[in-house]
Amino acid sequence: MKSLWNDSDAAQYQGDLDLRVYTSRLLGQDPSLVLHGGGNTSVKITETNLVGDEEEILYVKGSGWDLETIEAAGFAPVRMAHLLKLAKLQSLSDPQMVNELKTQMTNAAAPSPSVETILHATLPYKYVDHTHADAIVSITNTAEGEQRIRSLYGDTVVIIPYVMPGFDLARLCAQRFAAEAHDNTLGMVLMNHGIFSFADSAQLAYQRMIDLVTLAEDYLASKGAWEVPPATAQPSKASIRGSMAALRQDISRVAGFPMILAHQNNNKGLAFAQHPEVSSLSQQGPATPDHVIRTKSTPMLDRDTDGFARHYKEYFDTHAPHAKQPKTMLDPAPRVVLDPELGLCTVGRSAKDAGISADIYDHTIDVILRATALGGFKALPAKDLFDMEYWDLEQAKLNKSGAPPVFAGEVALITGAASGIGKACVEAMLKRGAAVIALDINADITTLHPRKDYCGIPCDISDKEQLNSALETGIKAFGGLDMLVLNAGVFPGGKRIACLEDDEWHQVLKVNLDANLALMRQCHPLLKLAPRNGRVLIMGSKNVLAPGPGAAAYSASKAALIQLMRIAALEWADDGIRINALHPDAVFDTAIWTDEVLAARAAHYGMSVDDYKRKNLLKTEIRSQDVAELAAEMCGPLFAKTTAAQVPIDGGNERVI
Repeated sequence: MKSLWNDSDAAQYQGDLDLRVYTSRLLGQDPSLVLHGGGNTSVKITETNLVGDEEEILYVKGSGWDLETIEAAGFAPVRMAHLLKLAKLQSLSDPQMVNELKTQMTNAAAPSPSVETILHATLPYKYVDHTHADAIVSITNTAEGEQRIRSLYGDTVVIIPYVMPGFDLARLCAQRFAAEAHDNTLGMVLMNHGIFSFADSAQLAYQRMIDLVTLAEDYLASKGAWEVPPATAQPSKASIRGSMAALRQDISRVAGFPMILAHQNNNKGLAFAQHPEVSSLSQQGPATPDHVIRTKSTPMLDRDTDGFARHYKEYFDTHAPHAKQPKTMLDPAPRVVLDPELGLCTVGRSAKDAGISADIYDHTIDVILRATALGGFKALPAKDLFDMEYWDLEQAKLNKSGAPPVFAGEVALITGAASGIGKACVEAMLKRGAAVIALDINADITTLHPRKDYCGIPCDISDKEQLNSALETGIKAFGGLDMLVLNAGVFPGGKRIACLEDDEWHQVLKVNLDANLALMRQCHPLLKLAPRNGRVLIMGSKNVLAPGPGAAAYSASKAALIQLMRIAALEWADDGIRINALHPDAVFDTAIWTDEVLAARAAHYGMSVDDYKRKNLLKTEIRSQDVAELAAEMCGPLFAKTTAAQVPIDGGNERVI
């Protein structure tokens, strides 16, 4: 393991807390040490309070902060004197501990202190670092883990048997450390959990962590258990979007609400899913109990014609009997699915959560394979994992989490999504918690929103191969489809029928009608599997209701699309799919309405540009955002009992009325 300490970089950090920030970020940059908020660090600083008294303060990583990006504000300042008194108690419940920690903070605006705050306080060093190093948990998660750790480190580390994080762990660590530590003690290994290092300088505490973990990596390498070569996977060449959508439907049914299912398209995950012993290796538990919530896994080793429901029933009857207990429940759905054809898939209430599970399980695979090569992977007993999952503090998080966004766990596909109304629809859906598959012929669609819940795909929707490929990519990203917004279209220059060429006519119908028919046909089986029933929103036009001269191809294509919508409403109602249409008009904040064009049209009517934008009965301007907000609402619960509706959004048009 390489040390990332840099003298010139470190010189930019002045003071004890700033150096704490610097080395915390160094630890956070290495995912083999820390993943997604895992691990914690602290520093003890003597300060003068408001009334002039000196007191020692423990600055410990606060809840919700990630070591990779932590700032000074991410550390919670807690009075050391009180923490040391708490450490001498015989017992302290977790809710009591949390209350004591919060009431002893010197800054009420700081984040909640780590549950390991008392542990940090009892270690007699200025700087304390804690990580879940892959190398350490690979060794400790074996039958002879403790013996291996003792032979590796001798008496330079204090070894702590597994105890769930909280007061009991802090008390045990304090007792063991007082009895066993000496001048040459460099660290502390918590079995099945991770490792601590400490020193009176930030650099030395960090360097000790690097040195201790490097010893573990070298030990694994000497046993042929570090660079475990991945097996050769046998990928499936068939389309998997139907299987993904069916699996997502079953997982969502088990969870009780829609979930994102992300396909991890990598050889490691597929090879592990095809491992001959995956059924036993994957069911023992996570690499560390800190990951238990996000890496509950199930191997999908059999399928029936109805998808995965039968396997899930068997799995959860066996592994989740606690789901019947009358308490605030974490949903029993897995966060990791291993399938010999699909490979590794991860699950989350959001795309971000599914991504976190993917990152964690990628490292979990390494830990399992290394421990197996070392003699056999052995995780904690089921009781310890159950206690962690239904810990008082985890229950408290559930009770405080609040209602999720309206489209949490759902997936929307939007066409023509790079600009104008389509772009605004993407933003409206993301704001409501949906994951979005965005298609557009503009290549910029890929980078429009750099976030986990957005998948932008360049696609000419009138090209069948491109469309099929885009659907496969999008469904792999999020697992299924709940909402389809058909927005893409072309509006050619005005041309009267007498001058309209066949090629121009057919090109407009190819994009505005034929491509949308193809999308509806291909998305129908996916929408049927939507956990809360599928929804389709057609972006029509005022021209359907009030056509004008010179727009024959556009008006006819949009009118035909609306007729197609009405037929789909009749045919798809039995599948629970509702389909509605919007008819926007005079939406001027789109690419086709340049300042020059607007000025010319306003001049034609003898109006100012501002008056021209409000040339409707209500004298109001219609923006892309207005259309998008209504489109999103029509996919939401307010319109749950409406299908085949056509709603104008035009400020009132005399010809339409």
